[in-house]
Amino acid sequence: MPARRTLHVALPAMNEAAFLPQTMECLQKQEHDNFQVWVCVNQPESWWDEPEKLAICEDNRQTLFYLHYLGWENLHIIDQSSPGHGWQGKAKGVGQARKVIMDSINKVAQPDDIIVSLDADTVFEPDYLGSVEKVFERFPTAVALSNPYYHRLTGDDTLDRAMLRYEIYMRYYAINMWRIGSPYSFTALGSAIALPATAYRKIGGMTAKKSGEDFYLLQKLRKTGWIANFNSSKVFPGTRYSDRVFFGTGPALIKGSAGVWDSYPVYDYRLFDRVRKTYLLFPELLENKMETPMTAFLNQQFREKDIFEPLRQNHKNVSAFVKACHHKVDGLRILQFLKYQQGQVSYRDEDNLLTFLAEFFPDFFVKFEKEAFENLDFQTSSIEMLDGIRRFLMEKEQVFQENDRP
Repeated sequence: MPARRTLHVALPAMNEAAFLPQTMECLQKQEHDNFQVWVCVNQPESWWDEPEKLAICEDNRQTLFYLHYLGWENLHIIDQSSPGHGWQGKAKGVGQARKVIMDSINKVAQPDDIIVSLDADTVFEPDYLGSVEKVFERFPTAVALSNPYYHRLTGDDTLDRAMLRYEIYMRYYAINMWRIGSPYSFTALGSAIALPATAYRKIGGMTAKKSGEDFYLLQKLRKTGWIANFNSSKVFPGTRYSDRVFFGTGPALIKGSAGVWDSYPVYDYRLFDRVRKTYLLFPELLENKMETPMTAFLNQQFREKDIFEPLRQNHKNVSAFVKACHHKVDGLRILQFLKYQQGQVSYRDEDNLLTFLAEFFPDFFVKFEKEAFENLDFQTSSIEMLDGIRRFLMEKEQVFQENDRP
């Protein structure tokens, strides 16, 4: 009988003394009984000499005390915060912490073991770890799981409004990526990722990033295989402000609460269609040089006269060439293209959303009274209305997630 696979939970923590206990409590309640927990308490070493950072240093000291007090046999504490142990030089941040944890796990994990990435303010049901294992049992070739998520309302109107606006952005983006058949149709949340140890080794480990390390990890993995997107058990990331990274949920909520959403626009859906048209031309590009809706942008981005010419030289059959095109025109380039194109569009985010819903999901206006949304405004419309949109998009996204296959 084969040995049971172990699940290794990877948890970075910085200034999390108030939130980590609820995450650890969720882990303590797990029905799955074969898992290890790895927590990296981290900060730059220099913060011990910066008066404005001392509160975080002391918070991390408290977290370390709490973790040692727990005394769990399956708990591994990585101290990158105590005096003399903090990050040195440019190596710092949550991306570095995730890399250190995953590299540590990689040294002891069996190939079929699973790395489960969480955040220190995330909660989940007792069946979560077991459900993750079942996903990989059902899809043994999957190189990762981008787990379904849901941000809970807090009762703080300003915070909830920003969170709902951000989640609408993320779900709208993911749905459109599925709609156009993009290989990069996943949502990257560090609190909702799992991957087999063998997949981690195949990509040569994680690349540390100051922000967006979860996105780059999934993109790297997607270029080696298929990513599962559905699980019966959700994760519930913390709904709170945070400025510890340059972009992501925390910074989005800070900027969004001030009405600044330029980094997270609701794109005109027709911009996604331009990406789709480019995809459809990939096979023809092997034999014929032609313009695509993305050609000018891509050549400028890569500073090349024809980004497809090197691919033609190295890939002589259509399937290999198309695959190489998708690797070149990856999730990052699509996002950059959309942002560039959006700058030339004058429609409001609300109008882009409603036009999209009318075109692809007219049942939205059957479920809700159409007149109620004629004056939709993310800044002034009710929390109930925004939550209704969020939930509707989540339901539609779940259909894509459930039907997605290797």
